[in-house]
Amino acid sequence: MADAFLKPARFSDAEWQARVQLAACYRIFAHLGWAELIYNHISLRVPGPDDHFLINPFGLHYTEVTASNLVKVDIDGNTIGHSDWPINPAGFTFHGAIHATLPDAHCVMHVHTTPTMAVCCLKDGLSFTNFYAAQLWGQVAYHEFEGITVHRDEGARILASSGGKPVLLLRNHGPVVIGRSLAQAFNLMWLVQRACEIQVASQPLGELQPITEAALHACVRDSLNFNPKFGAGEDSFAAMQRLIDRIDPSYRA
Repeated sequence: MADAFLKPARFSDAEWQARVQLAACYRIFAHLGWAELIYNHISLRVPGPDDHFLINPFGLHYTEVTASNLVKVDIDGNTIGHSDWPINPAGFTFHGAIHATLPDAHCVMHVHTTPTMAVCCLKDGLSFTNFYAAQLWGQVAYHEFEGITVHRDEGARILASSGGKPVLLLRNHGPVVIGRSLAQAFNLMWLVQRACEIQVASQPLGELQPITEAALHACVRDSLNFNPKFGAGEDSFAAMQRLIDRIDPSYRA
């Protein structure tokens, strides 16, 4: 499958691998129904000594993103090299602040799915009362709504609100997850999405059954999503990438 798509000479092997993985992730998001027309963003650090990052071309649907049309930018969002497409002005405002400040923030994801936005609109936010939310205990922070994130100075405030936690719920807006790898970030977003889906489904039915703090700590400790013995998220992302390869491998171009 991969041999059918040749690496352009202008990309190093490491950058091309990152591009293929990120393009696959955009297609996975579209397959899962996590796309938002041409909006929202997944950014990934380019391997190497330069502070360069990959992000989606503004104007394309996630199903149109490919390894070669991803846009490479510097920490200020300036395009590096040639690109036929711009980036969304809101696309790198807070992503850049996170990447610039946290050396382990190799991947940042932001979505506007219905269940995650619904929970972000709740005064009490995420309820740690289901299996998925329990695995996020102690890992969630909040940022107050300031409007559309096009102003650079809000990036610093968003970063401060995160307080070093990997999941940040932008109130009235949507979730942001920060990962040491793309696979880790994807699995965090999967947990956030599933936790919010279950909360939105169960909350109207009546009083939610609480989970003890001891059980919450145990869930975080025992979660297989981030356990290296079980792929640390790499295995599940690879499974989704194989699914996309069967559906449409054109993201590899």
